[in-house]
Amino acid sequence: MTARSPDRHRHDSDSDDSDDDSVTAEGSLGSSGSRSHGTPEINRAPVLLPPPPQIQQGPLPPVPSHANVLSQISTSAPLGSSSSASPGSGQHHTPSHPVPPKQQQPLPPIPPHNRISNGDEDERRRREISEMTDLMRNVTTYSQPPDVTNNTGGGNQRLARDDRISRYTPSQPSIIRGQTPGEGGITDGWRDALYNFPENWRGTGRWKVSNKIQQLLNTLKRPKRRPLPEFYIDDEEDLEIAANPKDPNAPKPEGKIMNPARGEQLVIPAGLPRSVEDAVYRYGSSSSYKAPVATVLDSNGKLSVSLTYGKLLSRSQKMAYNLLTRLGGRGEGSVLPGDRVALVYPNNDPITFMCAFYACLQAGLVPVPIEVPISRRDAGSLQIGFLLGSCSVSVALTSEACFKGLPKTSAGEVASFKGWPKLNWFITDHLPKPPKDWIPPSKLADDSPAYVEYTTDKDGSVKGVVVNKSSLLAHCRTLTSACNYTEGEVAVCVLDFKREVGLWHSMLCSVFNGMHVIFIPYSVMKVNPASWMHMITKFKASIAIVKSRDLHWGLLATKDHKDVNLQSLRLLLVADGANPWSLSSCDQFLAVFQSKGLRPDAICPCASSPESMTVSVRRPGHGGANAVGRGVLSMQGLSYGVVRVDQENSLTSLTLQDCGQVLPGSMIVVIKLEGSPYLCQTDEVGEICVSGPAVGFQYWGFKRSSRILCFGGLVFVCGSRDGLMTVTGRKHNTDDIIATVLAVEPMKFIYRGRIAVFSHRVLRDERICVIAEQRPDCSEEESFQWMSRVLQAVDSIHQVGIYCLALVPPNHLPKTPLGGIHLSETKKKFLEGSLHPANVLLCPHTCVTNLPKPREVHHDVGPASVMVGNLVQGNRLAMAQGRDIGLLEDEDLARRHPQFIAEILKWRASTSENHEILVLLNSKGQVATSMTCSQLHKKAERVGVLLLEKGHINTGDHVALIYPPGIDLIVAFYGCLYVGAVPVTIRPPHPQNLQSTVNTVRTVVDVSKASLVLSTQSVIKLLKNKEEKFDSNKKWPPILDTDELPKKKLPAIYKVPTPEMIAYLDFSVSTTGMLAGIKMSHAGAASLCLSMKVACELYPSRVVSLCLDPYCGLGLALWVLSSVYSGHQSILIPPSEVEVNPALWLSAVSQYKVRDTFCSYGVMELCTKGLGSSIPALKQRGVNLSCVRTCVVVAEERPRIPLTTSFSKLFNSLGLSPRAVSTSFGCRVNVAICLQGASSPDPSTVYVDLRSLRHDRVTLVERGAPHSLCLMESGKLLPGVKVVIANPDTKGHCSDSHLGEIWVQSIHSASGYFTVYGDDGTSGDHFNAQLVTGSTGEVYARTGYLGFLRRTESVQADGELHDAVFVVGSLDETIILRGMRYHPIDIETTVMRCHKKIAECAVFTWTNLLVVVVELDGQEYEALDLVPLITSSVLEEHQVIVGVIVVVDPGVVPINSRGEKQRMHLRDGFLADQLDPIYVAYNM
Repeated sequence: MTARSPDRHRHDSDSDDSDDDSVTAEGSLGSSGSRSHGTPEINRAPVLLPPPPQIQQGPLPPVPSHANVLSQISTSAPLGSSSSASPGSGQHHTPSHPVPPKQQQPLPPIPPHNRISNGDEDERRRREISEMTDLMRNVTTYSQPPDVTNNTGGGNQRLARDDRISRYTPSQPSIIRGQTPGEGGITDGWRDALYNFPENWRGTGRWKVSNKIQQLLNTLKRPKRRPLPEFYIDDEEDLEIAANPKDPNAPKPEGKIMNPARGEQLVIPAGLPRSVEDAVYRYGSSSSYKAPVATVLDSNGKLSVSLTYGKLLSRSQKMAYNLLTRLGGRGEGSVLPGDRVALVYPNNDPITFMCAFYACLQAGLVPVPIEVPISRRDAGSLQIGFLLGSCSVSVALTSEACFKGLPKTSAGEVASFKGWPKLNWFITDHLPKPPKDWIPPSKLADDSPAYVEYTTDKDGSVKGVVVNKSSLLAHCRTLTSACNYTEGEVAVCVLDFKREVGLWHSMLCSVFNGMHVIFIPYSVMKVNPASWMHMITKFKASIAIVKSRDLHWGLLATKDHKDVNLQSLRLLLVADGANPWSLSSCDQFLAVFQSKGLRPDAICPCASSPESMTVSVRRPGHGGANAVGRGVLSMQGLSYGVVRVDQENSLTSLTLQDCGQVLPGSMIVVIKLEGSPYLCQTDEVGEICVSGPAVGFQYWGFKRSSRILCFGGLVFVCGSRDGLMTVTGRKHNTDDIIATVLAVEPMKFIYRGRIAVFSHRVLRDERICVIAEQRPDCSEEESFQWMSRVLQAVDSIHQVGIYCLALVPPNHLPKTPLGGIHLSETKKKFLEGSLHPANVLLCPHTCVTNLPKPREVHHDVGPASVMVGNLVQGNRLAMAQGRDIGLLEDEDLARRHPQFIAEILKWRASTSENHEILVLLNSKGQVATSMTCSQLHKKAERVGVLLLEKGHINTGDHVALIYPPGIDLIVAFYGCLYVGAVPVTIRPPHPQNLQSTVNTVRTVVDVSKASLVLSTQSVIKLLKNKEEKFDSNKKWPPILDTDELPKKKLPAIYKVPTPEMIAYLDFSVSTTGMLAGIKMSHAGAASLCLSMKVACELYPSRVVSLCLDPYCGLGLALWVLSSVYSGHQSILIPPSEVEVNPALWLSAVSQYKVRDTFCSYGVMELCTKGLGSSIPALKQRGVNLSCVRTCVVVAEERPRIPLTTSFSKLFNSLGLSPRAVSTSFGCRVNVAICLQGASSPDPSTVYVDLRSLRHDRVTLVERGAPHSLCLMESGKLLPGVKVVIANPDTKGHCSDSHLGEIWVQSIHSASGYFTVYGDDGTSGDHFNAQLVTGSTGEVYARTGYLGFLRRTESVQADGELHDAVFVVGSLDETIILRGMRYHPIDIETTVMRCHKKIAECAVFTWTNLLVVVVELDGQEYEALDLVPLITSSVLEEHQVIVGVIVVVDPGVVPINSRGEKQRMHLRDGFLADQLDPIYVAYNM
């Protein structure tokens, strides 16, 4: 989404004007007839209404006055009907001829009851009606803020005229609109009234309003405000359209509008208690008070604890008395009747929970049952805390044993759980008895809350469903009638007694009917899955309340089947009978245990939800031949929301069992899933709505219900709405996907009940993810084979692809308290990368079908056509130039000042011999070596003597200088210049990585054709130790040790005959892995030093700090050349010393009061990471960086804004000015193109659209805009430098709005490459390139970097506006995928944000696949967490699919001395299988 200016695209047409909150302009409602002609509301042509088909005969309905009309308009709510024309409503047509202006004279009266056939009268009436519609449309109320959430659909389109009339009609109090729009009603009444206005309404022929109303309208008048969606343009609308294709062959519903399904009349059995509280009193105080109400199995499977009705009555009264007396009042932690209290009891203690629940009902309190918090990081604990806070819960009831098990603080108090309110924990054990004269408080009203049951939404949010007392009683009566409960029956309950079916049947209906319930905790079920069947056999129970999981577990416990007898069982209530897989569990259970006495009609599935409570239940012995139903449906039809019968043995069919009949006294309808709540057709899948007395009273949260089908009174459930996933325009249910996954040999590889299926939105569409727990004995190969079969099965059966399939170790998924998979917590862990899967398989190539269209390159459009287009559009051609270098002002000084660098050193040794020019620091900040101009000159002469006497060097020979960073390197460099040799600076081999670094050194020596090597004794030993690794015919050139130099004086210094003669060779390995050596002439070296001197104001009185590698590029020029040329003092700090002491560089800057300092990104990163916690210590040591004027980062890449910003903010407390930090830009063809000068404007920053860069376009956006990329200019152009932006393919001159290659023209550009490209002509193309359009005669050097220019408002020293150079990336490193250009750094930035354990990453391409290599700074089991995060993030932000993800150890990604990633080296290591990865994921 990109922001659009509010003033853009303002049209005065009907289609674009949709501001319903505006008021008509002043005078538009007055009697003068004057209108402001600039308002769209006024200039609109009136729309004529057609004559009515039939006028009612007889008296008209009363027409309200103006004031009443305005009040009705302001208070009525829109019906929300569809914007399409309603059947029966007339079509409105705009006349083709112009409408004459309204006349001022009064119109003749219109007969109110007779049809008018006169054309003039007809047209006048229509004009007046159009004015009325304008009045009604423009007068709105401002009592509520505008709705900014409705950004989809047709919200920004104007309604048709008839809709604008009908939208202000009083809304009917109807929830379900089954009628077709336009079948009469208020809308037609308004239309008839508008056609038949009485005479006194018109007055003098104008719509008149009183002065007070006119003043009110003028007061409410506000500027035209357009709806919020019109301020934004969806630039990715094509992705949304591709993600939701419209299939013309998709099946559509063909049936009639369904009729409501009504249950039979509720007949309340005689003798039932008046309420559940009365039931406790009745059974607890009668002669049967010793009858058991609840019995619990302990962990050993024995009946240890039992509760009678008498004990239930006494304990509940005891708790109620203590709650009201000990906690009564208004203080903290007190309760009063009507307050909510939390019930926190474990699953193995239903007896205490039952007593506490009924104690709350007797005391007038509202119980809120929740799960016991085991730790502070329980799944969903935060949402439970939100529920408690929203319910204003301050007291929690619990048992003594449960309280002891709660996590405690060191002080012994219950730990505060995240998101929970402060709770007063009340232990319900060992309470004093109430006095005999204590009377419970009077009963509250029937509509007051009885209890609050929590439910979890699809996204994990917890909401509370309030059940009032009347709904509670009606539900108990309904279930008693439907299930035919009677007093004294024995029931076995395996479910959670705190929620839903378990609470309703085992806690409420059982007590309401005086039944005995045997509770089997989940912990017992895990040990003995057949324990519930044994209890049925032992107690001859007639009722069992289970889930399909319990049926399946019971089937597996074959050893315990011998003593099972189920003849007494008349009702086997399957609570999750709505799940598709419950059918197989019920059928298999019946097949096995029918021989044990189980009757087929005893199995009774039911459908329920916390909101609607029990939706339907199969009633034993009810319904005759139609009591049981089966449906074989097509899953393809269900995905389109229609019902189609399929063959029973088809792989794409879904067999459903019914969930019974509608409850007595209730009514069920099915409404459409989307849009307005209209009734579904008979063959359409929709959402259930239950009407009846036994439903939830109040609902906190959004609507949540079930998808159901109704046939002949039987209810068929095909999934819950929370499990609905809309993928590519089709709907799939998570339960169906799970059933398919379980069909692929589940028992061998995964656990049956431990599967999580969910979807998350990536690239404008939902993507299906399947997470399962694999068995410990399953190998990796077997796991991938099983996952491949699952992918094929889901694709063939559901015609949908799985985006991610992951297997986690056993018992690794978040669990609910009763052992089920906590879906929302699993999804949360998956998305945040903390799930730790053992195997993962992603299939973005097959699932993602809405990628943007590939870029089409128009080869027929040449550079000349582009040039003409830029000129026609007025685009500025991209060209910028630094200021002139200028000549030395003093001619005498010019004659005395030598021209070339070697002669300048000799001149400085004679003019300022004692000036200390070089200072080298060690890791402790001490001066290791220092030299004056004279000392440097004399030692360089001695090196020259060594070259002549021992090296027998000739003029023009190449000498390799292999030195560690220091002054010896500078001495050897000038020693070579003194004798006419060409120095080649080479980094010495690293002792810890000797093999590869020695090979690099040897390669540079060979390529540079060095005839001699100068080095120190320590480096020579390293070279000699590895000499045997090379071939016998490849020996090192002669090596001279400069530790011991001859004490002779050089006879004469070599004088350069021509300025174009080579001064030195500069070798460097680019980020693409290519070794490139450039030739720098004496004139180029001198010009480079002069440009830097002028730009940075480098004078002999200046002190410059250098923390760079001195072997190539601008680092070599600054370390070796600049101080000698300009005469300033250089503080030399090797970067290797900063690795030992990160504070070395900044301490030296503060100690020497340095104004100008240069560093690399590597050094800046070392300081940022290593000194983050050392700022107070540096302050105590007196480190002050306020002296720094310029801190320049030397680089050959795009500026790293996050790093420079972090560095500036971190050391701002030490006095570092944020304006001081800047970057430079150089490359192989010109080592210094941009450099922040001393008096230059501050670096400018722009935000560009990342998607436009892929098409080589530059589009500026605002900060914070979606897909925005922040770019900072790479310093200011050096004096004497000119750059243009050219198309790298056509060599045409680009404009400022295009991304192109940076071409440079400068005296200090390199003379050419040295022997790298051979004779293929590439070198000439790089250094002698010419534009084919524009200034075709000028010669430029191609930098190989893409960028653009942007003119800023800053003024340079010469008074001209400043042109900023923005570097985007290297041309050789760009990745071309689907015709679009991607820069690796952008994708790498996205990858780095994916997970906190990613230390570094690099990307490259391999056979048109994007490969991402990430370094894992963590444990190996966290490696697979990164795979889905990286794939989804890159797909979402860059619309490109990652092909391969390689997870490696830290330090594998190669980085050169400048801090740049060597991506091509990494690619070579990947292809040669040398990375030793932790994990490699190949996305399918």
